[in-house]
Amino acid sequence: MDARDASLAARSRDALVEGGLLAERIPAFRPRAAQQALSMAVAETLDQRATLLAEAGTGTGKTFAYLVPALLSGLKTIVSTGTRALQDQLFHRDLPRVRDALGSGLRSALLKGRSNYLCLYRLEQARGAPKLATREQIHQFQRIVAWAGRTRMGDVAELDGLPEDTPLLPMVTSTVDNCLGNECPFWSECFLVQARQRAQAADVVVVNHHLLLADLALKQEGFGEILPGAQAFIVDEAHQLPELAAQFFGEGLSARPLVELARDAVAECRDVPGVLPVVQGPAAELDAATRTLRIAMEGLPPRGTRYRALYAPAVEEALHALDEALVHLRDALTPLREASPGLDSCHARAALCLGRLRRWNDGAASGSMFADDDAGEAHGVEAVAAADVPADAALGDSVLWYELTPRGFRLQRTPLDVSAPLRAHRELSRASWVFTSATLTVDGQFDHIAARLGLEAPRTLLAPSPFDWERQALCYVPPRLPPPASPGYTAALVDAVLPVLAASDGRAFLLFASHRALRETAALLRDGARPCPWPLFVQGEAPRHVLLQRFRDSGNGVLLGAASFREGVDVAGDALSVVVIDKLPFAAPDDPVFEARLDAIRRVGGNPFRDEQLPQAVIALKQGVGRLIRTERDRGVLVLCDPRLLGKGYGSVFVDSLPPLPRTRDIADVAAFFADRGVPAAATMEQDSRTESPFPNPESPRP
Repeated sequence: MDARDASLAARSRDALVEGGLLAERIPAFRPRAAQQALSMAVAETLDQRATLLAEAGTGTGKTFAYLVPALLSGLKTIVSTGTRALQDQLFHRDLPRVRDALGSGLRSALLKGRSNYLCLYRLEQARGAPKLATREQIHQFQRIVAWAGRTRMGDVAELDGLPEDTPLLPMVTSTVDNCLGNECPFWSECFLVQARQRAQAADVVVVNHHLLLADLALKQEGFGEILPGAQAFIVDEAHQLPELAAQFFGEGLSARPLVELARDAVAECRDVPGVLPVVQGPAAELDAATRTLRIAMEGLPPRGTRYRALYAPAVEEALHALDEALVHLRDALTPLREASPGLDSCHARAALCLGRLRRWNDGAASGSMFADDDAGEAHGVEAVAAADVPADAALGDSVLWYELTPRGFRLQRTPLDVSAPLRAHRELSRASWVFTSATLTVDGQFDHIAARLGLEAPRTLLAPSPFDWERQALCYVPPRLPPPASPGYTAALVDAVLPVLAASDGRAFLLFASHRALRETAALLRDGARPCPWPLFVQGEAPRHVLLQRFRDSGNGVLLGAASFREGVDVAGDALSVVVIDKLPFAAPDDPVFEARLDAIRRVGGNPFRDEQLPQAVIALKQGVGRLIRTERDRGVLVLCDPRLLGKGYGSVFVDSLPPLPRTRDIADVAAFFADRGVPAAATMEQDSRTESPFPNPESPRP
């Protein structure tokens, strides 16, 4: 049979087998049975316009597995990744290698959200802005100006070494609110417009989840022209999608856009004679009102419900003052709208911000919230599900809440269930959809993620990692640790982990469920009775990418990180040989959105612990465990410190969801593992004498 007559699944498999195109043309490529099975499942899904949920363990080679059928199919395909860094890696490294190996002539394009592209109009406006705060910012701005004169793509990722949190980037990039559209004098040179045009003409477009969801939620990030023509969507790192979707199907107002609006309104007056006296006062009032609100919120918890925020009289007064300031600026700009596109844009932004503020401040959004924000903190993470507390004034299926940052705030409305809009957009597309990740299942089942994505009876595939777990890894659960809520837990954990680090000579990640535990451990390892003899790297003391590079360069470092280090971090080889998990990663009990979601589950007769808290924690744990073994040559020890893993009935759900690592409670097995690099004589872990049913009654308090 002619190869052209073979099914897409067969052609995809043949490209990935021994002697296939990828083995012949990509150095170091190794055929994997799990990769071939995944590629065939993706191919069948594309052929039949179906939907697939596929968990592909670390080392499966899932990127090649879905790129091969996507390129061979010839379909207009959107590939969405979890982060911009993964997006760049896929587009600049993986996609060209597969395309060249297959000899494919399909065109590809990279498209990011508008905040990733230099805005020439805003750069010009920034040139005339007041003096920058520091000499370093002046130097950075000069770098941006010099780069602007030579860049072809305008992607700010080209600016190596520019801090991610620099205040300069918002000054030289646009948002949906402040973009002038085709009235911009630089429209014909716009980097975002050019990126959209390349994407429209391409066969394979690589985006990230933020951009995909922004467009699905009609936020108009610049992708809407392409979505209707797509025949296939491949969503990598799909476990992130429900949480991100909740952000994009909601609505928010933060401090930075308000301060930028005040600044931009004044800047636009430079080109329109006589209007500065009219605008300057209201703009200054808006800037001051924004800062006053942040000061008024200073005594609040970092995150909380709208009810909690309005309980403070100073916050209610500051919100009223902010409302008045936006009204004054909007009214001042109303007669100036025809004077320039920039002033017209500022008027529209003021009206938009005012509407969002009033909908939040008046409770004009659906939602059900806990009025008592301390319920979860008082009784522990699992007790949140049992709290019997009154609902907030808002009704329905969204929650109104706030979040504080060091210098700003965010007022947010978040839907509690995004499965319905995700299902509606997927059905409207009439396209094939592939959702894949290394962490989708809980105890081998896809039910939880399928429900959150709005999938009914999707095709599923579980492609396990190709690693030799018996030889490459060991799971150690230290004995005799106290309950995690005990005052001395962190000190006991450090005592239990130090012998492991001595056996491995450092080379470890210590991953924590809270920043407080991270800081306490850092203090003990620096100033305790037995200070850490290995290079110590602590999250928060340097940017994440800097810490990771220093860790790799050290060769035997110990890195302390929180949730952000559980995924998207790849350290292969001997530099990372131990991963320590301090506690089972149940979500923070003071998260207002999570609390409301649990309450909503209870109201419809579900079990919040079983249906939400437990599966979310299992997936988070699997993400952290996935940092340990990245290639067939890696070896390492996983240290799970939480005694609930063996002392609670639900602990078996965590254990059964992990790869089949040999298990031990004997530190001598850990020492042997590192001493002779042989297979340890690992003992089988025994359940502690105290046990419960796997899914305890939600009305019962839990530790």
